[in-house]
Amino acid sequence: MARRAPGYRIGVRRVARQAVNAMKIVRKLLFWLVVAPTAIVLAIQLFFFVQIWWWVDHNPESTSFMDRQLSILREKDPKTKLKHKWVPYDRVSNNLKRAIIAAEDSHFSEHEGIDWDAMQRAYEKNTKKGKVVAGGSTITQQLAKNLFLSGERSYLRKGQEVIITYMLEFLMDKERIFEIYLNVVEWGVGVFGAEAAAQHYFGVSAANLSTAQAARLAVMLPKPRFYDKNRGSSYLMRRTDLILRRMGAAELP
Repeated sequence: MARRAPGYRIGVRRVARQAVNAMKIVRKLLFWLVVAPTAIVLAIQLFFFVQIWWWVDHNPESTSFMDRQLSILREKDPKTKLKHKWVPYDRVSNNLKRAIIAAEDSHFSEHEGIDWDAMQRAYEKNTKKGKVVAGGSTITQQLAKNLFLSGERSYLRKGQEVIITYMLEFLMDKERIFEIYLNVVEWGVGVFGAEAAAQHYFGVSAANLSTAQAARLAVMLPKPRFYDKNRGSSYLMRRTDLILRRMGAAELP
């Protein structure tokens, strides 16, 4: 048998080394393109889960949305403070609870966090408009957004919102979800929570809101800063009358 020339053996070893080096590069690329991003995403989800678990028995002192709004307001006045006071669930008028359910999420007590029919309608509306103009969000989804996310409208953010929503529904009962929502939702320029809203607009406590006052506050929720500055809006008055008629059928958790 003829012997291989020394140059041939050196060439084979060189090719083998190049192949090994190429595999190392591929593994590094896979790590940075797949493994590392996946680990980061899972770590973020774990953070959300642990934070929500803590809030089962502890009240949030602030939210992502509150912090962002405070930062914006302090650009104009560094001494600005938010109007916000936590009150227990039983110290919020049932009128307000029913009004919000009637206006924002009539199936709140029944669904598991997502109203898929509402999301489908929102998707069709967004497709028709060519941009995201509606979200079809439930009360739990709105809370998920307020607690952790930005006000940006995108399908990526919506996906994260859905994940957090299921975490909230898994760890908390409906009453706790609604209690936190009532205390952190935005109701005007620097106004957060039912107690601050009741005092800001009507000079009463959240426990003493009338049906008409409650319906008006519920109608303000989609655009609270706008209605804070445009309290005489004809739409606001018409929508308030509609919610007043629907409140009797609202089911509380």
